[in-house]
Amino acid sequence: MYHRWIYSALIVATVYLSHLSLAWTADLPRHVVVVSIDGFAAYLVDDPKVPLPTIRRLAREGCVVEGGMVVSDPSVTWPNHTTLVTGLPPGQHGVLANGVLERGGIGVPVRIDSHRDQSDLVKVPTIVDVAHAAGLTTAEVNWPCTRNSKSFDDQFPDVPNSLDYTTPRLRTELIELGLLRDETHASFRKASIVGLDYVWTEAACHLIRERKPNLTLVHLLNNDFMHHSLGAQSQAGYTANAYADMCLSRILDALDDAGIRDQTTIILVADHGFARTPKAILPNVLLRQAGLLTVEDGKLTQAQVHVVPEGGIGYVYCTNPAEASQAASKFQKMFTGKEGVADVLLPDRFDEVRFPHPREYEQAPDAILVAKDGYAVSGSVKGESLIATQKEGGTSLGSHGLLAKSPKMKAMCILSGAGIRPGVKIPTVNNTSIAPTIAKLLGLEYSIPDDKPLTQALMESTDSP
Repeated sequence: MYHRWIYSALIVATVYLSHLSLAWTADLPRHVVVVSIDGFAAYLVDDPKVPLPTIRRLAREGCVVEGGMVVSDPSVTWPNHTTLVTGLPPGQHGVLANGVLERGGIGVPVRIDSHRDQSDLVKVPTIVDVAHAAGLTTAEVNWPCTRNSKSFDDQFPDVPNSLDYTTPRLRTELIELGLLRDETHASFRKASIVGLDYVWTEAACHLIRERKPNLTLVHLLNNDFMHHSLGAQSQAGYTANAYADMCLSRILDALDDAGIRDQTTIILVADHGFARTPKAILPNVLLRQAGLLTVEDGKLTQAQVHVVPEGGIGYVYCTNPAEASQAASKFQKMFTGKEGVADVLLPDRFDEVRFPHPREYEQAPDAILVAKDGYAVSGSVKGESLIATQKEGGTSLGSHGLLAKSPKMKAMCILSGAGIRPGVKIPTVNNTSIAPTIAKLLGLEYSIPDDKPLTQALMESTDSP
């Protein structure tokens, strides 16, 4: 209850400021479309092996962040999509994984619950909350951490059973357009991941043509899926890049059809990059051998200490709070210097990844296991060895989740269209700058972020009201 009261109070405070600054844009409606292509690493933008006519044209006509955008730790989908719309790192906005990390008590392994509302996941108001409260129209398609949000006029959220939480009128319209077979999530999920991206793209195009939202968020997923499966710079990965480019071109066509292209800023981003990870670290195997966790029928059932994998890092949870500090230190000694382990961070170093102390935030781990380049962290409890192939460890050939300081984790960032200086190249920025940039473009006062707008990319008329 306290969490939600704080959330509501922050919205009320920011709404008042938003109304003060919205008036200066009233004569000319502004539109911002944020398209996130999941896992589109910055290094792919200039890779000559992939055809990206739409993406590269937007870069030429607008502003591109050279060298890519630094993402936030953990370099995972839901945390970074929330950073993009709050301007805060995960340790401050509260989303540390693709769901809520639930501590179940002494001996009970931590689990991730993805079936949660925005109010359960995000501790602060987003730029969408502020925009909607100020009277602007908003829409999202497949954007994480938005379930049951009250700030979208239309939504099709990235959440398990997404159709159950899709705006009824939008769901009906998509059925009428032949994009959905029916209202059931089961039939929707029968489509391939490429098919899902097609539906999400066409849903975004429909919303743009019919509603002309002031702020639209779109998240495409096929790119990430293929990079996990076969690697970012594989032929299949390049095909996924090209398909994402085609989806983007459809969205731009919809802006033309709606007659709002000249009033629209396109912000093209990704949530993280990708690295090749042919090997896996299996920390729970060593913990099982040390008697620190229990396995029954191949599944983790009880644990004093265990690791929840997040790609290139692992969250270490000690289930007895009274012994957590000592247990975390023992874990550090157990794994430091082992093959594939780059580091083990204890809470006294969490400021390096901008994480809260576990005493301050229940979801925060008691330690963080950091993998070396080429390795991913596995949650498997099977086997007898710490190191395995990615296939044996059940991890992906391509991974993210590595520390955000890794150059491979940098994400694409391109701004183009209304209010953006053409032909501009700016140095590396943090993804915490996107939300304040959206606020500046829409004429909103948004006091939540701890970063500033990308003024280098903005035209003078946009720089100040």
